[in-house]
Amino acid sequence: MRKSPSGTVIPAGEGKGRYSAFVPSPLPPKISLDLELLKSLSEADYALGQLAGLGRNIPNPALLIRPFMRKEAVLSSRIEGTQADLKDVMFLEAEQQSLPGFEQKHTSDAQEVLNYVRALEWSLAQLDEFPMSLRLIREAHLRLIAGVRGDYAAPGEFRSTQNWIGPAGCTLEQATFVPPPPHEMQDALAAFERYLHQGNSYPALIRLGLIHYQFEAIHPFIDGNGRVGRLLLTLLLCQWNLLPQPLLYLSAFFERHRDEYYALLLAVSEQGAWEAWLRFFLTGVAEQAVNAATTAAQLLDLKRELKDRVSQASTSAQVLRLVDELFSTPILTIKQATGLLESNYQPARRAIYALVDLGILNEAPGRKRPKVFVAEDILRVLEG
Repeated sequence: MRKSPSGTVIPAGEGKGRYSAFVPSPLPPKISLDLELLKSLSEADYALGQLAGLGRNIPNPALLIRPFMRKEAVLSSRIEGTQADLKDVMFLEAEQQSLPGFEQKHTSDAQEVLNYVRALEWSLAQLDEFPMSLRLIREAHLRLIAGVRGDYAAPGEFRSTQNWIGPAGCTLEQATFVPPPPHEMQDALAAFERYLHQGNSYPALIRLGLIHYQFEAIHPFIDGNGRVGRLLLTLLLCQWNLLPQPLLYLSAFFERHRDEYYALLLAVSEQGAWEAWLRFFLTGVAEQAVNAATTAAQLLDLKRELKDRVSQASTSAQVLRLVDELFSTPILTIKQATGLLESNYQPARRAIYALVDLGILNEAPGRKRPKVFVAEDILRVLEG
């Protein structure tokens, strides 16, 4: 065995199958809160506080949460290699909600992203009654993986075999990083759960960065670890009351800096480079908080503009209400509109086509059963 500043490298396997694996030390580590790290923390705290204030003061923040959540799901899944974009996911949702018996192929990238959305929505709903726990993490994984990765991924179960991280197709011997073997993994997970529930002297955002690294180092599932680890960030931001609504997502930052993201996580394991990782993490919090606030402001401005356009056209109150709903569902069918407006088919159809006439909605080409309508201006802001 040999020590690293953040864990222990241990021998594992037997005979010709022997290999080395990394077991992270329990949190918290000793880190140096130097001036540079404190500056990064201050900037992240300030940006997050501004976003929290926006979340408390904007009318009906739920209209922003839904598209933000879907964008996060797209980018978190893209880090793992999926190719679906925001439109793909929203088209799939529209079809699933509007076609009885509609089934998407299990290999669909869009379905994988939609699973992420459902796992996140379910997990956020649980936080009202249950603290963060290994059980909640396993249940989130079940919803993330079930139906899209096959039985090999053991949805909702911690692994009972060794996994490893490295280039596609690499063997255990060629791996870049080998997380703890199953027995040591169970001990590491128990210590991880204890840390989730205990306080310490480190500020909340520092703790969040430590927790994200630790989960990635333990790598407790056969597949889906990266997405679950990023999902945990959103859950803890809300559970710790750092944000009143789930408005901050870090996958966009991690995706833009993917190589650096992985390199810094590995450097913690190999060199104990906690401070470099935490500076990177806090920079991501600050940048994404500013980006989220900017996007929210752009969406609110656009909503005012679109409602003014509708009001000037002297259309019905239902059309105005549908404009509001477009910000949570910018791709929709007439059947979806009936649910959003709590109306019958014909009034919903009239509201849809009133917005088509005003250029607010466009009918998506090539999708006739059901017809699907797209609010392109809203999508441009979300995808910007």
